[in-house]
Amino acid sequence: MERCPWCLINEKETRYHDTVWGTPVREDRMQFHHLTMEVMQCGLSWDLILQREEILASCFADFDFEIVSAFGEEDVERILAVPGMIRARRKIQAVISNAQVFQQIRREFGSFSAYLWGWTGNKTLLYRGHSEGHMPASNVLSEKISRDLKQRGMKFVGPVTIYSHLQACGLINDHLATCFRYPALLQETDWLAVDEDFGQQ
Repeated sequence: MERCPWCLINEKETRYHDTVWGTPVREDRMQFHHLTMEVMQCGLSWDLILQREEILASCFADFDFEIVSAFGEEDVERILAVPGMIRARRKIQAVISNAQVFQQIRREFGSFSAYLWGWTGNKTLLYRGHSEGHMPASNVLSEKISRDLKQRGMKFVGPVTIYSHLQACGLINDHLATCFRYPALLQETDWLAVDEDFGQQ
């Protein structure tokens, strides 16, 4: 069975690739789950974040954005003291403030998923060339979404982080064409083939 080479580091990476990465997410709690992990990953390896996923879940109320949005400074101190936790105060504070913005977006659009999928016309994007391995770290779409989220008050959501989020949550199918997940996801989702300037005005 062929897989994207990046997932062959260890069993946890492979399981994440096979069951999570690129699978369309339309449920807000899982959206917040992904976003929290990607915020915490900034400047670190993805493997480290996957290894700490259970700790992150315990620190952030199993990624319940309603609970996290009410966290205060005492919760920041509590989280910093958790054994094995990534001790990055600014990132922890960002996750809390992002949960508050997340709630604001839900109130405006009905759900965060509706907001995010609105950028792609509710379709999974297939960028020409990506399935052959020609993938950027960010693109026009992730830059626009990043800029909008920052204007709304989110933090640690640069274009690279947002591009990773779009990949993880299935708004972009960036599995290689040789990977077994690529055709499987095409059968499961409505998709649209686009060029790199998709979203450019």
